[in-house]
Amino acid sequence: MSVTDNKKETESGLYETVKVVVQALLLALIVRTFLFQPFNIPSGSMKDTLLIGDYLFVSKYSYGYSRFSFPFGLAPFSGRFFASEPERGDVAVFKLPTDTSTDYIKRVIGLPGDTIQVIEGIVHINGKPVKRERIDDYIEQSPSGAVRRVPRYRETLPNGVSYDTLDLTSNGMLDNTREYEVPEGSYFMMGDNRDNSVDSRVLNKVGYVPFENFMGRAEILFFSIKDETPAWQIWTWPWSVRWERIGRTL
Repeated sequence: MSVTDNKKETESGLYETVKVVVQALLLALIVRTFLFQPFNIPSGSMKDTLLIGDYLFVSKYSYGYSRFSFPFGLAPFSGRFFASEPERGDVAVFKLPTDTSTDYIKRVIGLPGDTIQVIEGIVHINGKPVKRERIDDYIEQSPSGAVRRVPRYRETLPNGVSYDTLDLTSNGMLDNTREYEVPEGSYFMMGDNRDNSVDSRVLNKVGYVPFENFMGRAEILFFSIKDETPAWQIWTWPWSVRWERIGRTL
């Protein structure tokens, strides 16, 4: 075999390698943009539905596509196409209205045109209290071994969607609010950990979330690891991974 043939084989092999890498990157970009995008949970605002260290897939197609469906929000259009409106009770990822570089995840509580108010910790939608019943306490243990019991409630929205909420204190800062009127085209979002969630109740931080800002609906947990344990430390997995949470749907 001549030197020329060796050079051609090397160039051909390099070309095929680059081609495979480019195709893989394009496929990953298509899946991430149009189908599913992974997210991880950095805070406890959605306890105990979502815990710090949970990793989940968000379906990008659930609400259709806006410019925020695309990397860096650079798509040159406004509004949504293939739009499907969020339903009350959905756990959704959205761009923070006051800072669209930040992703938030909360639960859809108020729809366009609704009035929302929290009175003594109970959510009222259009003047009617949401059904709320006390269930077993949420028990969490600190790294030092200290055990904390947190009151937990089961809420059921008017459309029948049920989920658990935590009540860290009986008279929290956001347990009694003004009446909010959700504008057309926007939604009212709340965290399940009611006393530890900056959400639509705080108008100057989150406020009403425009439909355009929605990125997708949370669907399934594909990984979960205890607080402050880096996921890449594979050798800790036998005792640090929350195996019972993997595969849980939302």
